[in-house]
Amino acid sequence: MMEKDSILAKIEQLYADMGQNTYGEGITQTEHGVQCAELACRAGESPALITAALLHDIGHLLEEVSAEHGNYQHDKVGADYLQPLFGAEVAEPVRLHAQAKRYLCTVEDGYFESLSAASVHSLKHQGGLMTEAEVEQFRQQPQYEAAIKLRRWDDAGKDPELASLPFERYREYMQASLLA
Repeated sequence: MMEKDSILAKIEQLYADMGQNTYGEGITQTEHGVQCAELACRAGESPALITAALLHDIGHLLEEVSAEHGNYQHDKVGADYLQPLFGAEVAEPVRLHAQAKRYLCTVEDGYFESLSAASVHSLKHQGGLMTEAEVEQFRQQPQYEAAIKLRRWDDAGKDPELASLPFERYREYMQASLLA
């Protein structure tokens, strides 16, 4: 495995190079990740969940499919990239955050109506509403509750007025979450 500083430098460089991209939300990938991480910090979450919030959309930067809407499988692409570096506490909420949207649309009244236009658009490409069996299967995932928290920060982290702290502010959380 790469040295920790090298891993973090590579991630930071990816955001420096690609993080100015948008995907239909009116903010950049970096602004969105930082806002989600800040919401996780304010909620008093663990370094791993703060890191997951910061990096949950890294799959858009690793493998862009549509400049307008990003990568509909960014959750899997991102989790596959993060898993060997950070382990399940970071990777699994990332892997499950699109499924968490499907879950919340299915089980929570009014959730669908609260989604942004870009989230509504991507929902149909991510499987739409869940069946009863899919709801139960989602609830069996060890990180499903973390994924729901991450999904809520994902929804809230699209406000250009939210404090725009530098990406590097979250380096200590990423450092603490890296596998040895």
